[in-house]
Amino acid sequence: MFRPETAAPLNHLVQTLLHNNHPTLSQGERELIATYVSSLNSCKYCCSIHGAVAKHQLDNNGLLIERVLANPDTAPITEKMKTLLKIAAKVQREGKEVLNSDIVHARKNGATDIEIHDTVLIAAAFCMFNRYVDGLDTWQPDDDELYEKMGEQRAREGYLTPPFKVQNVKTK
Repeated sequence: MFRPETAAPLNHLVQTLLHNNHPTLSQGERELIATYVSSLNSCKYCCSIHGAVAKHQLDNNGLLIERVLANPDTAPITEKMKTLLKIAAKVQREGKEVLNSDIVHARKNGATDIEIHDTVLIAAAFCMFNRYVDGLDTWQPDDDELYEKMGEQRAREGYLTPPFKVQNVKTK
């Protein structure tokens, strides 16, 4: 809200990466990648809001989100998603950690080149978004129900609609 001229292209990027149609990755899977990277970056706001969106897009399965954040290797997700999350984690730490062997492993588990590309792009973009949100010390509600409502709206409407209105809230 502070800089609409910068917010607009950032919202369009998030819309493209997470909400618009994708050849093979669902909205929920892409939101899950964003949530996981945000968790690794300890970005409470992004992890909470994108986790809520992912939950709504993955059959309202909040337990799935919790299990992925706790340990993707033991979470009930496909092997393809596990390999994509490993690539995302490497991008989060240092992009050059992604090795050809990671790409080969992801392909062996069913990932396409566009899925690998988009996983890297989502992970890199969310490193930037997480740093942007945290670097500005953005207000972050402690109310899980508020994230739930915002997540439901974003899952339904995407990222180009006006933000969820928060009533009677004091800002920092």
